[in-house]
Amino acid sequence: MQGKRKGKQTVKIDIPISIISTASIVGPKEGQGPLGTYYDMVIEDEMWGEKSWEKAESKMLKETFAKIVNKSGKSMDEINYLLAGDLLNQCIASNFAFRDAGIPIFGLYGACSTMAESASIGTMLINGGFADNVVCITSSHFCSAEKQFRFPLELGSQRPPTAQWTVVGSGGIMLSNQGIGPYITYVTTGKIIDMGIKDSNNMGAAMAPAAADTIVTHFKDTGLSPSDYDLIITGDLGSFGKELCEELVSKQGYDIKNNYADCGMMVYDSEKQDTHSGGSGCGCSAVTLAGYLYQEMKKGRYNNVLFVGTGALLSTTSAQQGESIPGIAHGIAIQNKFE
Repeated sequence: MQGKRKGKQTVKIDIPISIISTASIVGPKEGQGPLGTYYDMVIEDEMWGEKSWEKAESKMLKETFAKIVNKSGKSMDEINYLLAGDLLNQCIASNFAFRDAGIPIFGLYGACSTMAESASIGTMLINGGFADNVVCITSSHFCSAEKQFRFPLELGSQRPPTAQWTVVGSGGIMLSNQGIGPYITYVTTGKIIDMGIKDSNNMGAAMAPAAADTIVTHFKDTGLSPSDYDLIITGDLGSFGKELCEELVSKQGYDIKNNYADCGMMVYDSEKQDTHSGGSGCGCSAVTLAGYLYQEMKKGRYNNVLFVGTGALLSTTSAQQGESIPGIAHGIAIQNKFE
């Protein structure tokens, strides 16, 4: 085990573990954004023919999973584990989507970091010899998230500039010990960082310290530097959180400004689409990874990417009780060549 561990929080993957297929389904607003051409499917409306937003979210997960499996060339019997989660209470979007799948499943909750969390665990399962093929998948839905965490849409509540727009979308990947890349080569597991932020409309500020901590820890554990990556991308800090993350990382002696991006600022057009600080939700980083990042890596535009999913670990109960918002961030290094 000592040979695999690098520092306190990072694991070096010592066998080729490839992302062999991805899929993403998004809502109409996301489809109109800058990354619209990268998604597998854009649904016509947020209900997608279902009786509730929650059912629509489950449907997105189910259909995204079907696309991942179909594109992988694997049979259902060849999938060893399904790692899934979402934002809804008790992860009902995922649990209801896969109740008939017949595949061993781990239900995960990492808030908006769930895509990176599931990919981290899936990678370690395969690296440890416990699985050959693992599907990692997640989702979010603006309407269901607003109803649960903030206010019913019918109220038409005014949102402050720091607020983010929860992505309507589901994204996922299949990991395998077979394939030609891109490969996951490092996993840096984050720890909870709580700086006392209590404003649930400013989750970027709550998550940025955790993102910065994981990024800096990754560099210290591995001996790598920002210049070793073509792109360092966080999950969904939005414009306010991204700026704060850059500052916090800089204070630790690392300059990431030249190759740093944030999924929350990429999904929507900040000038044409009114999303305030940008995108958020489990689906934000998931559809960006499964769509844009994967396709651009296959084209060779990016060869080395540090993908850091960020999450705000609040609940309706903790917010109502005046608790602060703990943040978490998990990182995976993705490379076109396995070294």
